[in-house]
Amino acid sequence: MGSTFNSLVGLIILALDIWAILNVIKSGSEVGIKVLWILLIALLPVIGLVIWAIAGPRGNVRI
Repeated sequence: MGSTFNSLVGLIILALDIWAILNVIKSGSEVGIKVLWILLIALLPVIGLVIWAIAGPRGNVRI
């Protein structure tokens, strides 16, 4: 049961990180800023996602 729950949480975090990266790519920010945000989200998946949600650039991504 524990490994299934951990796998599900990991997949949810991965999906949210991909969604955040797509939003960063679609934003109107400069390329250097986009690269820094993508690196932050990719290297620190949970903390980077929270920081991006509070202060990051957002684009118009419709899922």
